[in-house]
Parts: sequence; structure tokens; C-alpha cells
Amino acid sequence: MDLRVVGEASNGREAIDLVRVHEIDVLVMDLSMPGQSGLDALAMLRAKAPDMGILILSGYPEEHYAINLIRQGASGYLNKECEPKEIVEAIRTIALGRRYLTPSVADLLAQQLNRKDDAPPHEQLSEREFQVFLKLAKGETAGDIAKSLSLSVKTVSTYRTRLMEKMGLSSNSDLTYYALKNKLID
Repeated sequence: MDLRVVGEASNGREAIDLVRVHEIDVLVMDLSMPGQSGLDALAMLRAKAPDMGILILSGYPEEHYAINLIRQGASGYLNKECEPKEIVEAIRTIALGRRYLTPSVADLLAQQLNRKDDAPPHEQLSEREFQVFLKLAKGETAGDIAKSLSLSVKTVSTYRTRLMEKMGLSSNSDLTYYALKNKLID
């Protein structure tokens, strides 16, 4: 067997601690975790272990998150509905230092190259704007967001203003509606 599990974490904070203690080639991570989300943990994990492969396994359809996550440093993205052997294949590919793209994610990336202007508004947000957007959409306050992302409340407000402008939205309830309609949150 060429794969070995060196540890398990039930949330983003534990995943970061795990990376501090063990040398990990590929981290398999869910997006939805208690406390710190996979999206928030991704940036911190990238900073701690820039060469580690990160495979995101998620219940969300690829078209909603895959591109953003790959932009933010994920090495691959699989929907939980995939075959178990595909997970193993993805881990092996990522362990070789390559990205693992399913045909549908590769298609999405190719479409993005062709049409930046008519991409959905949320795909035009920066990493941080996207993080703040999701947290606001889930009803978190600027204070909560500032604390969880280690930012000032003023910085969070600036991100909020910028993302609202980019997306053409005017209130937090608009954000929530947009996120639900586009299946970015449950």
C-alpha cells in the first residue's frame, strides 16, 4: 500500500495543528467543518505548508466552489458523490506534485479563460472578498468575521463595500439570497 494516514482532524484548527506536527504529502479536507471552515483553513494551511497537496472533498457541486478553491491553492476538488477509487487516484496525482482536475473542473477552467466578463459575479471576487462574502451571507457580523479572519472590523467593512459593489448588491439579505440561489451555502 502506497498510502498512509498520519492523522485526522475534525476542524480547520486541528488540521493546522496536524500540519505543524506531521510531514504531510496530501491533506484531504472537507469544506464544511465545525468552527473554522475549510475555506478559511486553506489559506492558513497554504502559508504553513506551501508544498503540501490539498485535496478538497465537498458535498457542493464543482461549479460552485472548485475554481475559487483552486485559485486559492487547492490542488484538487472532488464532489463527495465520486467513486472511492477516484479519491485514491486524486491523492496519488497530487502526491506527485500535480493538480487533480476532473474533466468537468477542467472544462470550467477553460470556459473561464474564454469569458472573464460574463462570469458569475462571485467568481470575480478576490479570495478574501469571497471569504467575507460567504460569512456575511451566513449571517455573521463584521465583528465575528474580523475575529475569525484576524482582521480589523474596518478592513472587513472595506471588503464588504468592495464585494457589494462588484456584485451589484445593496444589503446583507441580498448577499444571503444570492448565496442561497447559487447554492454557495445551505
